[in-house]
Order: sequence, then C-alpha cells, then structure tokens
Amino acid sequence: MINLTEQVLAITQASAITATEVVQSLWSGYGQIKRCHLKGGKYPSVIVKHIQGPNKSHHPRGWNTTISDERKRKSYQVEQHWYETLAKQTNKHCRVPNILKSVELDSEILLIMEDLDASGYRIRLQHGGVSLNQVKACLSWLAQFHAQFMQTEGEGLWPIGTYWHLDTRPDEWNRMTNNKLKKAAKAIDGQLNSARFQTLVHGDAKLANFCFKSSGEVAAVDFQYVGRGCGIKDVAYFISSCLDDEECGKHEEELLKHYFKTLQQALNNDAVFQEVKKEWAELYAYAWADFYRFLDGWGPGHWKMHGYSEQLTQRVLDELKERKK
Repeated sequence: MINLTEQVLAITQASAITATEVVQSLWSGYGQIKRCHLKGGKYPSVIVKHIQGPNKSHHPRGWNTTISDERKRKSYQVEQHWYETLAKQTNKHCRVPNILKSVELDSEILLIMEDLDASGYRIRLQHGGVSLNQVKACLSWLAQFHAQFMQTEGEGLWPIGTYWHLDTRPDEWNRMTNNKLKKAAKAIDGQLNSARFQTLVHGDAKLANFCFKSSGEVAAVDFQYVGRGCGIKDVAYFISSCLDDEECGKHEEELLKHYFKTLQQALNNDAVFQEVKKEWAELYAYAWADFYRFLDGWGPGHWKMHGYSEQLTQRVLDELKERKK
C-alpha cells in the first residue's frame, strides 16, 4: 500500500500535513481526491488523487461490468501518463495543474498535484449558473489546447479520446432503444475518426472540470479520457454540459464563431486553419449525434437528450441516409 503522508512530505519538503479534506470521491468507488494542507515546505497545500481499485464497484446507474472496470482502470493509467509526459507541453492559455509526483504500486496510483485553488482558480460553476463570457472562456481554453496538440500522436493515451467512445461502450450500445441511431453508430463514429485533422481531445470537457479565477482565466482538470480525436467533439460535449435546449440553439452560431476565431489565432497558420474549420464545422452535428448515441444506451431520458440534440442527431441520420442512395 502506498503511504500517502510519506510521499506528500517527501515531494513537498513540508514538515507535516496539518489537515486533509476530501474534495470528492472518484466515480464508482475507485478512490478519492484529497486536499492536503501543509506546514513548511514549498506549497501551502497540494491535491492528491489516490486511485484504489474497489473490491466491488458501485456505479450509480448499475454499470458494474468487467468492461466498465477495465475501462476505468485504464483511464487512470492514461491520466498518469498524460501528467508525466504531455501535460508539460500546455501553456498559460490552456492551463492544467502541475504534477509534482506520481506513484504506482500494484492496483494503486497516487497523483500529487498543484492545488489550483491555492493558485487562484477557486471558482467552480454549475449548469444554470454560468455566463456566456464564462462559456467562451472555456471554449478559448479548448481552442488553445486543440491548437497546441494538433496532429499529435498522443502515444500512451487513448487511441481515440472521450469517455463515450463507441468501441469502449458495447454494453451501452446493446441497450440502445433508438434503432436507427443504433444502426448508424459505427458510421457516425467513422466520420469523426476519419477526420483529416486530429488533435488531442480532453475527453471529458464538462463545465465541472473547469476551474475559474475571478479575473476570468480558466484551468482544466480530470484527464482520464484524453486522447486522439477531432476537436469538435470536446466543443459539442462542453456546450451540452452548460446550456439547455433553448440556449444551445440561441447561442450556437456565436459560440462556434468564438471557438474558431480563437483556434485561428492559436494555430497562426490561416491556410491550415481554413481547412480545419471546414472539416470540423461539418462534423459538429456528428459530435452531438455521437454523444446522443451514448446517452440513449447509458441514461435514457437524460436532460441532455433535448430538442436541440435530437434535431442535430436527426440531421446526421438524414445525411447518412442520403449518402446511401
């Protein structure tokens, strides 16, 4: 068993952990994220993500399968690899917590990281309580991230990023009730995966995984499903996480315009950008349909399965049907 106290004190050069608080429990009982307050040393506090495979997982929706367990265990190994390697290539425009140390022993992983609260990123937002400017700030983060890792191979990460990727969700696919979408799932997945321009996608870029400064700057956490992919998947998923049906339709044009404008600036190559924009803009509806497919099997009736997402999904189904003629 990994000695958390010993590891934290060694890397931070603190003399003692004065208090420990649980920030959150990991999904399905796989461990905890803790904040350790320190005496002396380099940091006032650190975040410790302690992954311990459960003897029996307790998924809130009942997805306690071997496939689910293997996927989660791999996700933590991917996150560890991300922080140890590619995370250092991010910049101030796509800020992530600095990794201080990672330790792996048997089925345990310990990630000791910078406490973003101590660095000023104290604000957390929830669906229904986010402004349009804050949505744009997160889309700017995504654009900068996608530009930074454009055409990166992402060795050691998920070959195809996002936690809802079709090949990793056979159980959910089997439970789908929308038969037309079920039959089209592989074609939708194929369109996204065959995109010429691939980058690294965060893979779980929901509002809850962004941390805000009072100045409006943002940082992102939780890189369990980072991997290769078409960047527009992150964009669609993020928008789904913070806007409701009516807001999605109302602000779609404005938000996509903002994302692509930031991407253009970050890429600093207009010829390449124009090609990326053309391809990814056409795949926006496919990204929504792909996530809708997951929800149909995983959580029928989920609040994100609203009119806007249904409309985009149907548009994709109609387009695929036309191509077969």
